[in-house]
Amino acid sequence: MPEPSPAGAVREPFPSGTGTSEPSRPGAGKEPFPPGAGAARKAGVAGGQAARLSPAVTVAAVALLLASMLAGLLVGAADIAPRSVLIQLLDWLPFVSADSGLAPVELSLLAEIRLPRVLLAAIVGGLLAVAGAGYQGVFRNPLADPYLLGAAAGAGLATTAAIVFTKGDGGAIGIPAAAFVGAVGGVLLAYALGNAAGRGGGTATLVLAGVAVTSFLTAIQTFLQQLRVEELQRIYAWILGNVGGGWSQVTLVAPYAVVSVTVMLLHGRLLDVLSVGDDEAVTLGLNAARVRLVVLFAASLATAAAVAVSGLIGFVGIVVPHVVRRLTGSSYRVVLPISLIGGAAFLVLADLIARTVLAPAELPIGVVTAFFGAPFFVAVLRMTRRVET
Repeated sequence: MPEPSPAGAVREPFPSGTGTSEPSRPGAGKEPFPPGAGAARKAGVAGGQAARLSPAVTVAAVALLLASMLAGLLVGAADIAPRSVLIQLLDWLPFVSADSGLAPVELSLLAEIRLPRVLLAAIVGGLLAVAGAGYQGVFRNPLADPYLLGAAAGAGLATTAAIVFTKGDGGAIGIPAAAFVGAVGGVLLAYALGNAAGRGGGTATLVLAGVAVTSFLTAIQTFLQQLRVEELQRIYAWILGNVGGGWSQVTLVAPYAVVSVTVMLLHGRLLDVLSVGDDEAVTLGLNAARVRLVVLFAASLATAAAVAVSGLIGFVGIVVPHVVRRLTGSSYRVVLPISLIGGAAFLVLADLIARTVLAPAELPIGVVTAFFGAPFFVAVLRMTRRVET
């Protein structure tokens, strides 16, 4: 039977059989993601009725990614006949032989510049998007992403330190390792500060903590830059974002990408269970703390790997998961893989804009993502505020 609230209104009881009681602490009953992901739907997720990745959604996402990658290969400052590019792509397929007629210079441009750039943009975009979705699932906060939580700033500081103090690239393993430590340290510092400043770590508190940590780490990064003035050009080029590192960067980031993405995709169902709340998750046999820790480290590894090879490219981790969630629902069994594919497509298209809008000059890719991401972030803030009031 419905219980009358103190104001005399009728309050809908939680569905029976879920082990879920009405939350009593302020803000405990707020939905982590708008709109309308009610207790009944959450109980269904916990009971194993989570949405599955449909073939139609997968095909559409992959088609978008392939189309964006094809556009990245066909379009550029140098004119190469699209028909010749398509034939050359066929020639690279196993058991296929075709003569594209490309001159050696054109073939080198396609194979050594455009192809690795498109692949690196896809890998970095996918990593940032899936990391953003992972952070949102861990913190049950729609505004969590690698940049707002200080992970990218921590990775950026550590990478800058590696460049400054090692008199070079820091080695093939040094930069990603330093970036990983910085990313984990940044997000843990922001989370600890948010919990200390406001009990329960609400949306506004966590965002403000992330902004404070990011500002602090950025200040230290600026100080380190002044210690090695001759490296400023390379550091600033890295900070503004660039995916033109070539095959060496692709091979460098690939192992980290495989490990981090695999771990997060395997935890999609557990994040769905975690979304009902820690108490309910425990009754279902889930070790909530361990799941959070594993996903947190995997998302930080993805962020660190992306930042180490591409610099600071913002807004991917908050824009893509929100779009995916609006289109497919809030089950992480769907959100994580589609965010991975969608983030790859988004950054490939952003890089295409960056290198063509002012051709033959190039815009930093971070400028393009900020141009599209900043208005979207404002819209997300407005929607989140309406849901929480």
